[in-house]
Amino acid sequence: MAGVKGGDVIDLRSDTVTLPTEEMLEAIRRASLGDDVYREDPTVNRLEEMAAKKMGKEAALLVPSGTMANLVSLMSNTRRGDCVILEAESHIYWYEVGGISTIAGLMPWPIRGYMGALDPKDVEAAIRPKDIHFPETTLVCIENTHNRAGGTIITPRQIEALSKVTRENGLKLYMDGARIFNAAVALKVDVREFTRHVNNLMFSLSKGLCCPVGSVIVGDSDFIERARKIRKMLGGGMRKAGIIAAPGIIALEKMIDRLEEDHVNAKLLANGIKGIEGLYVDLRRIQTNIVLVDLSGLGVNSNIFIAMLRERGLLVSSHSKNVIRMVTHFGIRREHIEKALAIIEETVRELRKRSKS
Repeated sequence: MAGVKGGDVIDLRSDTVTLPTEEMLEAIRRASLGDDVYREDPTVNRLEEMAAKKMGKEAALLVPSGTMANLVSLMSNTRRGDCVILEAESHIYWYEVGGISTIAGLMPWPIRGYMGALDPKDVEAAIRPKDIHFPETTLVCIENTHNRAGGTIITPRQIEALSKVTRENGLKLYMDGARIFNAAVALKVDVREFTRHVNNLMFSLSKGLCCPVGSVIVGDSDFIERARKIRKMLGGGMRKAGIIAAPGIIALEKMIDRLEEDHVNAKLLANGIKGIEGLYVDLRRIQTNIVLVDLSGLGVNSNIFIAMLRERGLLVSSHSKNVIRMVTHFGIRREHIEKALAIIEETVRELRKRSKS
Protein backbone atom coordinates (compact mmCIF):
# COMPACT_ATOMS: atom_id res chain seq x y z
CA MET A 1 0.00 0.00 0.00
CA ALA A 2 1.38 3.39 -0.96
CA GLY A 3 2.51 5.37 2.06
CA VAL A 4 1.85 2.63 4.65
CA LYS A 5 4.55 -0.05 4.77
CA GLY A 6 3.16 -3.37 5.83
CA GLY A 7 0.34 -1.57 7.60
CA ASP A 8 2.73 -0.67 10.43
CA VAL A 9 4.38 2.60 9.38
CA ILE A 10 2.42 5.71 8.42
CA ASP A 11 4.55 7.84 6.13
CA LEU A 12 3.53 11.51 6.10
CA ARG A 13 6.95 12.90 5.19
CA SER A 14 5.90 13.94 1.68
CA ASP A 15 3.59 13.15 -1.21
CA THR A 16 6.75 12.08 -3.06
CA VAL A 17 6.49 8.72 -1.26
CA THR A 18 3.40 7.76 -3.27
CA LEU A 19 3.65 4.58 -5.34
CA PRO A 20 2.19 4.07 -8.83
CA THR A 21 -1.16 2.33 -9.18
CA GLU A 22 -1.48 -1.11 -10.74
CA GLU A 23 -2.97 0.53 -13.81
CA MET A 24 0.11 2.72 -14.12
CA LEU A 25 2.43 -0.27 -13.86
CA GLU A 26 0.44 -2.08 -16.53
CA ALA A 27 0.58 1.03 -18.73
CA ILE A 28 4.38 1.02 -18.40
CA ARG A 29 4.51 -2.60 -19.54
CA ARG A 30 2.31 -1.95 -22.58
CA ALA A 31 3.69 1.47 -23.59
CA SER A 32 4.64 2.07 -27.20
CA LEU A 33 8.25 3.27 -27.20
CA GLY A 34 10.66 5.22 -29.37
CA ASP A 35 13.63 7.57 -29.06
CA ASP A 36 12.37 10.78 -27.47
CA VAL A 37 15.51 12.78 -28.37
CA TYR A 38 14.43 12.17 -31.98
CA ARG A 39 10.85 12.97 -30.86
CA GLU A 40 9.82 9.46 -31.88
CA ASP A 41 8.35 8.14 -28.64
CA PRO A 42 4.57 8.09 -29.26
CA THR A 43 3.71 7.78 -25.57
CA VAL A 44 5.79 10.84 -24.64
CA ASN A 45 4.29 12.78 -27.55
CA ARG A 46 0.79 11.92 -26.35
CA LEU A 47 1.53 12.96 -22.76
CA GLU A 48 3.03 16.27 -23.88
CA GLU A 49 0.04 17.00 -26.12
CA MET A 50 -2.35 16.18 -23.26
CA ALA A 51 -0.42 18.35 -20.81
CA ALA A 52 -0.29 21.35 -23.14
CA LYS A 53 -4.02 21.15 -23.82
CA LYS A 54 -4.93 20.72 -20.15
CA MET A 55 -2.83 23.75 -19.20
CA GLY A 56 -4.03 25.90 -22.08
CA LYS A 57 -0.55 26.30 -23.57
CA GLU A 58 0.94 25.56 -26.99
CA ALA A 59 3.47 22.88 -26.09
CA ALA A 60 4.95 20.76 -23.32
CA LEU A 61 8.15 18.93 -22.43
CA LEU A 62 8.67 15.90 -20.17
CA VAL A 63 11.67 16.11 -17.83
CA PRO A 64 12.97 13.68 -15.18
CA SER A 65 12.38 15.85 -12.09
CA GLY A 66 10.85 19.00 -10.69
CA THR A 67 14.26 20.47 -9.89
CA MET A 68 15.34 20.00 -13.50
CA ALA A 69 12.02 21.44 -14.68
CA ASN A 70 12.62 24.61 -12.68
CA LEU A 71 16.25 24.90 -13.77
CA VAL A 72 15.43 24.35 -17.45
CA SER A 73 12.63 26.91 -17.22
CA LEU A 74 14.82 29.49 -15.48
CA MET A 75 17.46 29.12 -18.18
CA SER A 76 14.88 29.21 -20.98
CA ASN A 77 13.34 32.44 -19.70
CA THR A 78 16.54 34.40 -19.05
CA ARG A 79 20.15 35.14 -19.97
CA ARG A 80 23.13 34.54 -17.69
CA GLY A 81 23.60 37.46 -15.34
CA ASP A 82 19.92 38.38 -15.18
CA CYS A 83 18.10 39.06 -11.91
CA VAL A 84 15.15 36.83 -10.93
CA ILE A 85 12.55 37.89 -8.35
CA LEU A 86 11.12 35.06 -6.26
CA GLU A 87 9.47 34.48 -2.90
CA ALA A 88 11.98 34.20 -0.06
CA GLU A 89 10.68 30.79 1.10
CA SER A 90 10.26 29.31 -2.37
CA HIS A 91 11.41 25.82 -3.32
CA ILE A 92 13.71 27.19 -6.03
CA TYR A 93 15.50 29.34 -3.46
CA TRP A 94 15.59 26.81 -0.60
CA TYR A 95 15.81 23.29 -1.97
CA GLU A 96 17.44 23.20 -5.40
CA VAL A 97 21.11 23.27 -4.37
CA GLY A 98 21.67 26.81 -5.62
CA GLY A 99 21.30 25.76 -9.26
CA ILE A 100 19.73 29.14 -10.05
CA SER A 101 23.18 30.66 -9.49
CA THR A 102 25.73 27.88 -9.96
CA ILE A 103 24.30 26.49 -13.21
CA ALA A 104 21.88 29.10 -14.60
CA GLY A 105 24.18 32.00 -13.67
CA LEU A 106 21.27 34.08 -12.36
CA MET A 107 21.00 36.43 -9.41
CA PRO A 108 18.05 35.53 -7.15
CA TRP A 109 16.28 38.49 -5.56
CA PRO A 110 14.15 37.02 -2.73
CA ILE A 111 11.12 38.94 -1.43
CA ARG A 112 9.13 37.91 1.63
CA GLY A 113 5.52 37.16 0.74
CA TYR A 114 2.41 36.64 2.83
CA MET A 115 1.47 32.96 3.16
CA GLY A 116 3.64 32.35 0.10
CA ALA A 117 2.06 35.03 -2.10
CA LEU A 118 4.08 37.96 -3.41
CA ASP A 119 2.59 41.45 -3.13
CA PRO A 120 2.55 43.07 -6.60
CA LYS A 121 3.69 46.37 -5.05
CA ASP A 122 6.73 44.67 -3.52
CA VAL A 123 7.54 43.04 -6.85
CA GLU A 124 7.31 46.32 -8.70
CA ALA A 125 9.54 48.01 -6.13
CA ALA A 126 12.14 45.24 -6.46
CA ILE A 127 12.57 45.55 -10.23
CA ARG A 128 16.05 46.98 -10.76
CA PRO A 129 16.20 50.14 -12.88
CA LYS A 130 18.09 49.90 -16.15
CA ASP A 131 21.52 51.01 -15.03
CA ILE A 132 25.03 49.92 -15.99
CA HIS A 133 25.66 48.91 -12.37
CA PHE A 134 22.70 46.53 -12.01
CA PRO A 135 21.78 43.12 -13.43
CA GLU A 136 18.65 43.31 -15.56
CA THR A 137 15.50 41.95 -13.96
CA THR A 138 13.77 39.68 -16.50
CA LEU A 139 11.73 37.09 -14.59
CA VAL A 140 9.38 36.70 -11.61
CA CYS A 141 8.82 33.20 -10.17
CA ILE A 142 5.89 32.07 -8.06
CA GLU A 143 5.20 28.71 -6.39
CA ASN A 144 1.73 27.18 -6.32
CA THR A 145 0.86 25.60 -3.99
CA HIS A 146 3.54 27.03 -1.71
CA ASN A 147 5.40 24.29 0.13
CA ARG A 148 7.05 26.13 3.03
CA ALA A 149 3.97 28.27 3.62
CA GLY A 150 2.02 25.06 4.29
CA GLY A 151 0.49 24.15 0.93
CA THR A 152 -1.16 27.55 0.56
CA ILE A 153 -2.80 28.59 -2.70
CA ILE A 154 -1.81 31.59 -4.80
CA THR A 155 -5.24 32.38 -6.27
CA PRO A 156 -5.93 33.20 -9.92
CA ARG A 157 -6.74 36.77 -8.89
CA GLN A 158 -3.39 37.13 -7.12
CA ILE A 159 -1.56 35.70 -10.13
CA GLU A 160 -3.41 38.06 -12.45
CA ALA A 161 -2.31 41.05 -10.35
CA LEU A 162 1.32 39.89 -10.55
CA SER A 163 0.96 39.31 -14.28
CA LYS A 164 -0.14 42.90 -14.74
CA VAL A 165 3.09 44.11 -13.10
CA THR A 166 5.31 41.79 -15.12
CA ARG A 167 3.66 42.70 -18.44
CA GLU A 168 3.87 46.43 -17.76
CA ASN A 169 7.58 46.09 -16.96
CA GLY A 170 8.50 43.71 -19.78
CA LEU A 171 9.18 40.74 -17.48
CA LYS A 172 8.08 37.12 -17.76
CA LEU A 173 6.10 35.31 -15.08
CA TYR A 174 6.96 31.67 -14.34
CA MET A 175 5.11 29.31 -12.00
CA ASP A 176 6.64 26.40 -10.14
CA GLY A 177 3.35 24.53 -10.19
CA ALA A 178 4.57 21.24 -8.75
CA ARG A 179 1.26 20.94 -6.86
CA ILE A 180 -0.89 23.18 -9.08
CA PHE A 181 -3.59 20.52 -9.38
CA ASN A 182 -3.99 20.59 -5.60
CA ALA A 183 -4.75 24.30 -5.90
CA ALA A 184 -7.26 23.79 -8.72
CA VAL A 185 -9.06 20.94 -6.94
CA ALA A 186 -9.19 22.87 -3.65
CA LEU A 187 -10.76 25.93 -5.29
CA LYS A 188 -12.90 23.77 -7.60
CA VAL A 189 -11.80 25.62 -10.73
CA ASP A 190 -10.21 24.57 -14.01
CA VAL A 191 -6.42 24.58 -13.76
CA ARG A 192 -6.32 26.97 -16.71
CA GLU A 193 -7.68 29.69 -14.42
CA PHE A 194 -4.20 29.66 -12.86
CA THR A 195 -2.09 28.99 -15.93
CA ARG A 196 -3.54 31.64 -18.23
CA HIS A 197 -1.88 34.39 -16.22
CA VAL A 198 1.68 32.99 -16.47
CA ASN A 199 4.02 32.75 -19.44
CA ASN A 200 5.07 29.21 -18.59
CA LEU A 201 5.12 26.71 -15.74
CA MET A 202 5.93 23.20 -14.61
CA PHE A 203 3.89 20.59 -12.75
CA SER A 204 4.93 17.40 -11.01
CA LEU A 205 3.75 13.92 -11.93
CA SER A 206 5.48 12.17 -9.03
CA LYS A 207 3.85 13.82 -6.02
CA GLY A 208 0.08 13.67 -5.50
CA LEU A 209 -0.47 12.26 -8.99
CA CYS A 210 1.44 9.11 -7.96
CA CYS A 211 3.73 8.59 -10.95
CA PRO A 212 7.10 6.98 -10.26
CA VAL A 213 9.09 9.82 -11.86
CA GLY A 214 8.76 12.97 -13.94
CA SER A 215 7.58 16.55 -14.29
CA VAL A 216 6.23 18.47 -17.27
CA ILE A 217 7.09 21.99 -18.47
CA VAL A 218 4.46 23.87 -20.49
CA GLY A 219 4.51 27.14 -22.39
CA ASP A 220 4.52 28.55 -25.91
CA SER A 221 6.25 26.68 -28.72
CA ASP A 222 9.36 28.88 -28.83
CA PHE A 223 9.90 28.53 -25.09
CA ILE A 224 9.53 24.74 -25.24
CA GLU A 225 11.97 24.50 -28.15
CA ARG A 226 14.57 26.38 -26.12
CA ALA A 227 13.75 24.24 -23.07
CA ARG A 228 14.21 21.05 -25.10
CA LYS A 229 17.76 22.02 -26.01
CA ILE A 230 18.63 23.05 -22.45
CA ARG A 231 17.16 19.80 -21.14
CA LYS A 232 19.58 17.95 -23.43
CA MET A 233 22.48 20.12 -22.21
CA LEU A 234 21.69 19.20 -18.60
CA GLY A 235 21.56 15.48 -19.37
CA GLY A 236 17.80 15.21 -19.44
CA GLY A 237 17.41 14.03 -23.02
CA MET A 238 15.76 10.63 -22.66
CA ARG A 239 15.44 7.75 -25.09
CA LYS A 240 12.60 5.25 -24.52
CA ALA A 241 10.90 7.67 -22.13
CA GLY A 242 7.44 6.28 -22.79
CA ILE A 243 7.90 4.15 -19.68
CA ILE A 244 7.83 7.44 -17.74
CA ALA A 245 5.11 9.06 -19.84
CA ALA A 246 2.66 6.13 -19.70
CA PRO A 247 1.79 6.53 -15.99
CA GLY A 248 1.69 10.30 -16.56
CA ILE A 249 -1.16 9.81 -19.01
CA ILE A 250 -3.07 7.75 -16.44
CA ALA A 251 -2.38 10.46 -13.85
CA LEU A 252 -3.86 13.23 -15.98
CA GLU A 253 -6.88 11.10 -16.83
CA LYS A 254 -7.69 9.63 -13.42
CA MET A 255 -5.63 10.94 -10.49
CA ILE A 256 -6.45 14.65 -10.32
CA ASP A 257 -9.93 14.62 -8.78
CA ARG A 258 -8.87 12.19 -6.04
CA LEU A 259 -6.59 14.90 -4.59
CA GLU A 260 -9.68 16.13 -2.73
CA GLU A 261 -9.37 13.10 -0.44
CA ASP A 262 -5.89 14.28 0.57
CA HIS A 263 -7.25 17.74 1.40
CA VAL A 264 -10.03 16.28 3.55
CA ASN A 265 -7.50 14.15 5.42
CA ALA A 266 -5.18 17.13 5.96
CA LYS A 267 -8.03 19.09 7.55
CA LEU A 268 -8.92 16.09 9.73
CA LEU A 269 -5.30 15.85 10.84
CA ALA A 270 -4.98 19.59 11.51
CA ASN A 271 -8.20 19.80 13.49
CA GLY A 272 -7.16 16.82 15.57
CA ILE A 273 -3.77 18.33 16.36
CA LYS A 274 -5.39 21.64 17.26
CA GLY A 275 -6.91 19.97 20.31
CA ILE A 276 -3.57 18.70 21.65
CA GLU A 277 -2.09 21.01 24.28
CA GLY A 278 1.36 22.33 23.40
CA LEU A 279 0.91 22.02 19.62
CA TYR A 280 -0.18 24.83 17.32
CA VAL A 281 -1.59 24.66 13.80
CA ASP A 282 -2.53 27.76 11.81
CA LEU A 283 -5.78 26.52 10.28
CA ARG A 284 -5.76 29.34 7.70
CA ARG A 285 -2.87 27.54 6.04
CA ILE A 286 -4.60 24.16 5.77
CA GLN A 287 -5.77 24.72 2.22
CA THR A 288 -4.53 21.58 0.48
CA ASN A 289 -2.51 18.57 1.67
CA ILE A 290 0.26 20.01 3.88
CA VAL A 291 0.06 20.47 7.66
CA LEU A 292 2.68 22.48 9.57
CA VAL A 293 2.77 21.94 13.33
CA ASP A 294 4.54 24.34 15.71
CA LEU A 295 6.10 22.52 18.69
CA SER A 296 7.19 25.63 20.60
CA GLY A 297 4.60 25.02 23.31
CA LEU A 298 6.24 21.68 24.14
CA GLY A 299 9.73 23.11 24.53
CA VAL A 300 11.23 20.47 22.25
CA ASN A 301 12.92 20.80 18.89
CA SER A 302 11.58 19.11 15.80
CA ASN A 303 14.36 16.50 15.44
CA ILE A 304 13.66 15.05 18.90
CA PHE A 305 9.91 14.98 18.28
CA ILE A 306 10.39 13.40 14.85
CA ALA A 307 12.57 10.66 16.34
CA MET A 308 9.94 9.90 19.00
CA LEU A 309 7.19 9.67 16.38
CA ARG A 310 9.35 7.39 14.24
CA GLU A 311 9.78 4.98 17.17
CA ARG A 312 5.98 4.71 17.27
CA GLY A 313 5.55 4.15 13.52
CA LEU A 314 4.82 7.66 12.25
CA LEU A 315 7.17 9.34 9.77
CA VAL A 316 7.09 13.14 9.43
CA SER A 317 9.64 15.71 8.25
CA SER A 318 11.30 18.78 9.72
CA HIS A 319 10.26 22.23 8.48
CA SER A 320 12.38 24.23 10.91
CA LYS A 321 13.82 24.02 14.43
CA ASN A 322 10.40 24.00 16.11
CA VAL A 323 8.05 23.09 13.25
CA ILE A 324 7.29 19.72 11.65
CA ARG A 325 5.57 19.05 8.34
CA MET A 326 3.07 16.34 7.47
CA VAL A 327 1.73 15.69 3.98
CA THR A 328 -1.33 13.62 3.10
CA HIS A 329 -1.33 11.64 -0.13
CA PHE A 330 -2.55 8.61 -2.05
CA GLY A 331 -2.60 5.53 0.20
CA ILE A 332 -3.30 7.51 3.37
CA ARG A 333 -6.87 7.00 4.52
CA ARG A 334 -8.97 8.26 7.41
CA GLU A 335 -7.96 5.37 9.66
CA HIS A 336 -4.29 6.26 9.14
CA ILE A 337 -4.99 9.86 10.16
CA GLU A 338 -6.77 8.66 13.29
CA LYS A 339 -3.84 6.39 14.15
CA ALA A 340 -1.38 9.24 13.47
CA LEU A 341 -3.29 11.48 15.86
CA ALA A 342 -3.20 8.79 18.54
CA ILE A 343 0.57 8.47 18.10
CA ILE A 344 1.05 12.23 18.34
CA GLU A 345 -1.07 12.41 21.51
CA GLU A 346 0.89 9.56 23.06
CA THR A 347 4.18 11.25 22.20
CA VAL A 348 3.07 14.56 23.72
CA ARG A 349 2.01 12.75 26.92
CA GLU A 350 5.42 11.10 27.10
CA LEU A 351 7.19 14.45 26.72
CA ARG A 352 5.06 16.03 29.46
CA LYS A 353 5.75 13.05 31.72
CA ARG A 354 9.50 13.46 31.18
CA SER A 355 9.36 17.18 31.88
CA LYS A 356 7.71 16.55 35.26
CA SER A 357 10.10 13.82 36.38
